[in-house]
Amino acid sequence: MALRTGHAPLNKHLHRIGKAERPSCPHCRDTEESVFHFLTTCPQYQRERHLMTCALGRNATSLPFLLSDPAATPHLVRYINATGRMRTTFGEVPLPRVPADR
Repeated sequence: MALRTGHAPLNKHLHRIGKAERPSCPHCRDTEESVFHFLTTCPQYQRERHLMTCALGRNATSLPFLLSDPAATPHLVRYINATGRMRTTFGEVPLPRVPADR
């Protein structure tokens, strides 16, 4: 939910609420660390993003798909956990449970 609303523990939001000195990405000093940057363009997470792209194809670059399609959720959670970027706030994010009727 935090990624959808933009209230994720990334520097753009943390700066807005006075919890970070700058809104910039810790790896890309001239770029705001937004949800879009974290998920789709930050070179620091290229390997993790590649794994997500292999699973989701070109949809891996679509924020609406990543943030709302249930098929993307397990891959997005794996990406978030692999980057470690939100571990301080959320710990290890659990994978969604598959309904028993499947």
